[in-house]
Amino acid sequence: MTHGIGGSSAGEELASIKPLAGRPPTMQPSVFEERLERVRGLMHAAGADALLVGAGANLRYFANVGWEATERLVAMVVPRNGRPIIVCPTFELSSLHASLAIEGDIRSWQEDESPAALVGHALREVDADTLALDPALPFGVFHALREIAPSLAVINATALIDACRSVKSSSELTCLSYAKSLTLAVHRAAARILHDGITTGELRTFIDAMHRKMGADGGSTFCAVQFGQATAYPHGIPGEQTLHENELVLIDTGCQILGYHSDITRTYIFGEPSPEQRRVWDIEHEAQAAAFAAVRPGIQCEAIDRAARDVLERHGFGPGFVTPGLPHRTGHGIGLSIHEAPYLVPGDRTSLLPGMCFSNEPMIVVPGRFGIRLEDHFHVTESGAAWFTQPSPSIDAPFG
Repeated sequence: MTHGIGGSSAGEELASIKPLAGRPPTMQPSVFEERLERVRGLMHAAGADALLVGAGANLRYFANVGWEATERLVAMVVPRNGRPIIVCPTFELSSLHASLAIEGDIRSWQEDESPAALVGHALREVDADTLALDPALPFGVFHALREIAPSLAVINATALIDACRSVKSSSELTCLSYAKSLTLAVHRAAARILHDGITTGELRTFIDAMHRKMGADGGSTFCAVQFGQATAYPHGIPGEQTLHENELVLIDTGCQILGYHSDITRTYIFGEPSPEQRRVWDIEHEAQAAAFAAVRPGIQCEAIDRAARDVLERHGFGPGFVTPGLPHRTGHGIGLSIHEAPYLVPGDRTSLLPGMCFSNEPMIVVPGRFGIRLEDHFHVTESGAAWFTQPSPSIDAPFG
């Protein structure tokens, strides 16, 4: 007997839903100034005179400019001392001023001018001999700077940026918690509208509409819906599917709140599970719990992956990435990027610190038959870990 699955309709759910209470407020400029001071200290330790950050999650983190990178360079030079210098297309200046949360000098360029030349001039202005370069910037920027300033020493800024972004503040944890709570409510509603014959496309449309109506920024950031045998493919297969009685349902979706991501997966049965489906679901649940229980400050990321994989191997899955079993990492960091460092994967020896946030999703794939993925997220605390969302209790009562 399934619980919380079916019995409603998309119209009924959309008519009854309201925005989630307690939406986090916009972050104050002081938050971004503190982040800049933090990275300046790391730059000093690394011997970097300046940091170049490009549009995307990193520029949003340091300046609240939430633009995606395009062929038009938008970037910020952060000197070890003094005000940042922001380089931006002239026609985008009004939009930049509307979002920028820090004090900085703005240098604009016209469509027939070289933005790299502006960056080079800014680096000379701040006497930068060694530049820490945002790894997300395209190679073309590096190449252009090499031509403009051939004597400039360039180092990888990955370690500096990751050290800042991987440990979340209380305000960031609040944004993440709100986003995940919102998406879990959308999951519950999606389960309630299931019926024989519903398509994956209908569910994706509904999930996006629910995210929007509940107050997510821009609706669903992504949505994967898989039925039956398609659940054996971690990221799905092309084409539409139609749901039938006694098939597994896998839904993986998320949203953004002030740039911070949710990413939650539920797998459950529409009808009655087979004994094998229930057995594998229970093993997946056990592996997810083992990964969570292994978390504590100071332990390395790969040890969390090992805890989940030990459970699977004890039940005959694997070893390693071999299927039937877990073909990918146990989890990823999450924040302003849906996948960000560090990662719960063999070889990642980053030590866990309070404030780090991760997905926990040790999926079991049984090729050609089905897959089970349960994905919730946790943050590291002083004594262990805390869930953002409570894990699913069973294959036929996925929401209790």
